[in-house]
Order: sequence, then structure tokens, then C-alpha cells
Amino acid sequence: MTHFNFYHPIEVRYGDLDPQGHVNNAKHLTYFEQGRIAYMIALGLFTKDQSFMEIGVILADAHIAYHEPIHFGQKVKVGVHVAKLGNKSMTWEQNIVDAETGKVLAKGEVVMVTYDYRAGKTIPIPPEWRKKIMEFEGLKVG
Repeated sequence: MTHFNFYHPIEVRYGDLDPQGHVNNAKHLTYFEQGRIAYMIALGLFTKDQSFMEIGVILADAHIAYHEPIHFGQKVKVGVHVAKLGNKSMTWEQNIVDAETGKVLAKGEVVMVTYDYRAGKTIPIPPEWRKKIMEFEGLKVG
């Protein structure tokens, strides 16, 4: 089981709901994204003043397993864990949990690729990003 060192609270908004009265499945990706951005800000990889174009990552792959519905007003938080660093890609494990009980409501994995939006091409993970992530996550080289 993945250990998460980082969680970000999420407000479940009325507009996130589908006609069945629970959070629409597509919103889970938005919640994951909010968690990743908060993680990047917390680690100093991104600032709130930067343009989205300067983040330098692009989503390459996403998988989500839905365990329980999420309801309007429910207190939830998103866990973020970078599980693997490649040369240009990062595998992020994420979950959405009930903030009061800790029950896992959804979990997933995304692959992010470092990307130069201006040049329109992939780039190596910046060394300072690699260092900060490895230190925070306790990852070993190799």
C-alpha cells in the first residue's frame, strides 16, 4: 500500500455533481490535478504567480479506480505520491479519501511528462525538481 506524505483538501462543489447526486467521474481527474499542483507548489517546483504554460508537465496517461461515491459537502482530500522518476516522465500515485474517516473513495495513477510548451517537445526532468521530489518522497537513485 502506498504511503502518502502529502494531502490537499478539496471542496466538493455543487457543480461537480452529476444527475445521480454524486461527484461526476470526470471531476476526479480535476481533483487529482488540484492535488498535483498543490504538491508542486509545496515543494517549490511551481508558484502561484507562474503561467500554466510554465509548469513544464503534460498528462500522458491516467487510470482511476472508483471505490465509493463522493457527495456534495463531503470533506475529502487528495493524496499525492511520486512513485517513480524516469528521464522525462514521472509516475504519480494518487487517492481521494474521506477527510474524516480516511476511507479511500478513489485511487489512481497518472504519468506526467516534463514538457517545454514553447518549443513543443518533451524535456528531461529538471535536476532541481528531481532532487526535491526524491528528498520529499525518500526515493533512492537507481
